[in-house]
Amino acid sequence: MSQNIFMSILRNFLRKPAQLEQLVILNIVVFILLKLFYTGLFLFRMDTVSYENVIRNLAVPAQAAKLLHTPWTLITYMFIHESFMHILFNMLWLYWMGKIFSEHLGSGRVLGVYLFGGISGAVLYITAYNIFPAFRDVIPYSYTIGASAGILAIVVATATLLPNFRINLLFIGPVALKYFAGFTLLLDLLSIGEGNAGGHIAHLGGALFGYIYIIFFRRGTDITGWFGSFLARINIFHPSSGYMKIVHRKNETDEEYLGRKKSREETIDAILDKISQSGYDSLTRKEKEILFKASRED
Repeated sequence: MSQNIFMSILRNFLRKPAQLEQLVILNIVVFILLKLFYTGLFLFRMDTVSYENVIRNLAVPAQAAKLLHTPWTLITYMFIHESFMHILFNMLWLYWMGKIFSEHLGSGRVLGVYLFGGISGAVLYITAYNIFPAFRDVIPYSYTIGASAGILAIVVATATLLPNFRINLLFIGPVALKYFAGFTLLLDLLSIGEGNAGGHIAHLGGALFGYIYIIFFRRGTDITGWFGSFLARINIFHPSSGYMKIVHRKNETDEEYLGRKKSREETIDAILDKISQSGYDSLTRKEKEILFKASRED
């Protein structure tokens, strides 16, 4: 089953490299390269401290002073995984939930929510470790890695927008997203004292960003929109494909074009207001199609 999923991801990436597939592939490539590096050290009986140093310079530290010397770790840590099972479950989770997110908010918003959710998770992790006395003795030795904070941002964003959307869980059956996300967050909160406290705290930070993202989105503001525009300008992590989109305006004056654009924006604003007041499920099929088409064009 997992092999079929990964083959599907690979086919989609090669045919239509949407941001979601690019994120999954990038995580897998980084994991393979690091493991090949470790295997090479082992086979030639070289000191594996070199591998540990590489990981330490990619993982985000709890100590703020160390972060000043390695600021890039706020991003790199979310592409590092410890074991095969670690990356397997993270990527399956990212792909499944990312698909739902993309279908309703557009594929061009996945990367922004993932990255800023991951950064928010790292910030909460560092803040908590420097505030609470329980972590005082371990701050100099604490680092965290993994994509989970970014993934939780996507999960909670999706659950906040579509609280009653149902997913099928093995051995359980259909479950509303709001219950799935709520249980996941409760489990993270209760697990802080049981081990991997930094990871669980980072999850909560990512989830917080996902929730805030949708609150602003319902008000008509995409707080990561500037990032998507930046990516479009430099032509990397394109939301749907690597080809330029050509738009023809046949027999249309500037006044007609601006009028049509203004009317479209007013329609979308009205739909977002309706979501804010009554929820996504209150939309008609036509309104959902308009919103989905608009998200694909962003």
